[in-house]
Amino acid sequence: MVARTDRTTDPELLQALLQARRGTAFFARKLNELSDAQLDGESLLPGWTRRHITAHIGYNARAIARLVEWAATGVETPMYASTSVRDHEINFGATLSPIALRHLFDHSAVHLNVEWRDLPEDGWHHKVRTIQGREVPATETVWMRTREVWMHAVDLANGATFNDIPAPVLERLLEDITGAWKARGTDAGLLIKVTGTDLTFGDTTSASPVVVSGPLAAVVEWAAGRGAHGVTATGVAAHGGAATNEVPAAPKWI
Repeated sequence: MVARTDRTTDPELLQALLQARRGTAFFARKLNELSDAQLDGESLLPGWTRRHITAHIGYNARAIARLVEWAATGVETPMYASTSVRDHEINFGATLSPIALRHLFDHSAVHLNVEWRDLPEDGWHHKVRTIQGREVPATETVWMRTREVWMHAVDLANGATFNDIPAPVLERLLEDITGAWKARGTDAGLLIKVTGTDLTFGDTTSASPVVVSGPLAAVVEWAAGRGAHGVTATGVAAHGGAATNEVPAAPKWI
């Protein structure tokens, strides 16, 4: 008989799964607050309506479920055939009727949750490959989904803010974003400090860095390219800015 609870007993993984499920529930709440007509409204992402966000989250669940199936069976099932196929899928999904779009989100979320629930303990350590070509253990699929549902709930532009995202998720987002900058070398001379904590990211070797600081939620919002509300910057003039308090645009993340 199929298990009705998670087969893993790893406490850290169970906590991560809980965070992903809470994020899915939060996204669902913000989506369900929107009328069908409001789905046509603009999201916080340039060029995407709320329809695009919803379609993306739905198809993302299906794509991640394919990776979990890969971990369970050993049969390679990529997330997408290509990035162009992914983009076409999202654009197509945005044309669905409101009820079909909502069903896409609901059903794909349930499917992914079942795949996670029924994955045997050893299956979580099997390697799968992301759309970027990274080989990661199946445990990484939980974070991949967590990041998507929490951030895109904000992108629905329906009242959610980065302050609604749990601190552990925000911290890992900041690690991911600044890690991507460092890998590309785009963080040179840029130092990020989270006020009220000892969290510091970016170029710690610069003698005269641009220092961007603020509360955790505000710093992550800025780093993710969603705005500079609540953050301040110093040292900008020394790096070509118009004024010492001008907050520079964050480097590209993804």
